[in-house]
Amino acid sequence: MLGGFIGFNNDSSGDWGENLLNTVASNAIRHLFTRSESVKVQVRCNPSSKLLQGTIDSFQMSGRGLVIRKDFRTEEMSFETDAVSLDFSSVLQGQISLKQPTQAIASIKLSEVDINRAFKAELVKKRLENLSIPALEELSGGKPVSFTDVEIQLFPHNQIKLFAKANLPDGNIPISMSCTLTVAKRRRVVFNDIQFEADEIPADVREVSAKLTDILGDILNEMVDLDRFDLDGVNLRLNRLETKGKMLLFSGYARVDRFPRTG
Repeated sequence: MLGGFIGFNNDSSGDWGENLLNTVASNAIRHLFTRSESVKVQVRCNPSSKLLQGTIDSFQMSGRGLVIRKDFRTEEMSFETDAVSLDFSSVLQGQISLKQPTQAIASIKLSEVDINRAFKAELVKKRLENLSIPALEELSGGKPVSFTDVEIQLFPHNQIKLFAKANLPDGNIPISMSCTLTVAKRRRVVFNDIQFEADEIPADVREVSAKLTDILGDILNEMVDLDRFDLDGVNLRLNRLETKGKMLLFSGYARVDRFPRTG
């Protein structure tokens, strides 16, 4: 009776369930982001009558200009799930509720501009400002030190250059380093093989700048951990990253325990 009412008994209206799910999922995903330029969702289900049992073959999402937590913009993001088991009654109520966890292949593209903008976000700045650790106290006479004006440049083969300033009691010390971005334990982005770029630094502060470069590298390597940025009910893992022009590309997978309610 329900199948006849919503039209699952003919091919032309067999897309009704998919269209409904596309609409519900698109609206739900948009609410995960502070802003989004575009979000596209495609549900694959053949035959479409499987939706009545809460089964779909795959679920695809692609988006552009997605802003997470007000300050973290992604140029592009996409994922495609394995088969999904969901509570179809929740879809009729405008929600998505999974019956069991599923996995998805995910890819994310970040622009150099957006990465640098992220370093100005409060969530990041508070991990770089007013720091009191023994290695820094030796250089600052025991006073807190802040790293500011962080800027990166992307280069081929996962190479980057990073510039910053360290605010010491006697003034600001410029920092310049080059390194290679790698993935550790499938969840952390690591600034590997850090090299102090002495030619970029005035001769009279090079010794201090070199020490600050090592300290900043250690701090950065503890910051970029995906566990800090997981969406509600979604656990992200990285397989690889790659620099391409002025873009940083990530690929990996996500375990989805429940459809997220918040970003």
